[in-house]
Amino acid sequence: MGSNYLDATYDVYKDAANQPQIGLCCTTTPTWQLPGLKVPKKMLEMNYGCGSTVNPRDLINNPKVLYVGVGGGMELLQFSYFSREAGKIIGVDMVDDMIAACQDNLLQAEKENDWFQQSFVELRKGTALELPLENESVDVAAQNCLFNIFKKDDLTKALSEMYRVLKPHGRLIMSDPVCEQTMNDTLRNDDRLRALCLTGSIPLQEYIKMITDIGFGTVEIRAKRPYRLLDPGHYPTEELIYIESVEVCAIKDPMPADGPCVFTGKTAIYYGVEEYFDDGKGHTLNQNQPLAVCDKTGGALSALKRPDIFISPSTWFYDGGGCC
Repeated sequence: MGSNYLDATYDVYKDAANQPQIGLCCTTTPTWQLPGLKVPKKMLEMNYGCGSTVNPRDLINNPKVLYVGVGGGMELLQFSYFSREAGKIIGVDMVDDMIAACQDNLLQAEKENDWFQQSFVELRKGTALELPLENESVDVAAQNCLFNIFKKDDLTKALSEMYRVLKPHGRLIMSDPVCEQTMNDTLRNDDRLRALCLTGSIPLQEYIKMITDIGFGTVEIRAKRPYRLLDPGHYPTEELIYIESVEVCAIKDPMPADGPCVFTGKTAIYYGVEEYFDDGKGHTLNQNQPLAVCDKTGGALSALKRPDIFISPSTWFYDGGGCC
């Protein structure tokens, strides 16, 4: 690595590998409780994420999974639960100490879980900016509270690398902090605060645009939760800064001619006198039955200015279904 903000990131996570830091990240997402799955204590202590990237609906049909920034290995173990074959889960990290700590934790997980074998997971040395994987080689790629550390050019490169290694229609699952407020230059340029997943946070719409600019045709906002506060008493800021975490799924679908489908939790409800409403563009609304719609479709239906169609605000929670 060169002498830049990534050096601070390396040092922070080298320390976190050798001495678990329970407060390094703060997730309000509960650990998945799955039948027969036991997460070792040290893995839980090394859960350096701001959400979760594990969801059973992404993990059907025994997928090959890439996880970047291995941490204590908890999500590698959880992914293995759904793909129980040698080398099916690939973990990539740039910190030697973290890889070693993760390997030790996986050994403990093998002792505590009859179904788990270390051979399910392959750990590789590498970075998100140059993934050690072939093109279109994985079904699911994931990262938790890592990409927010990157500055814009590096974030674009990291997203491009994930896009490159995903198979067509593959899924990029991410959890990252976001912030709608403007941060001062002192906060933005503090390499350690950036490495601690605090001051690299960008507004959600900017985050989504960077994802779709790479080429992902479908984006789902699955959760949005409180994450951290930067207050004047503890940080170099004159105002209280509120940071949230989001869980996002970006799907490597072809880009629609009229732009990406971004689901932010909007719903369309038709309440007219007819049994249903058909807009002639593939969207059918049954009477008084909410239908999840992407923002693009919600905007098009709103533009009709019909008095019998209601479009809800974004809930920042999308759980599948609906239409685009």
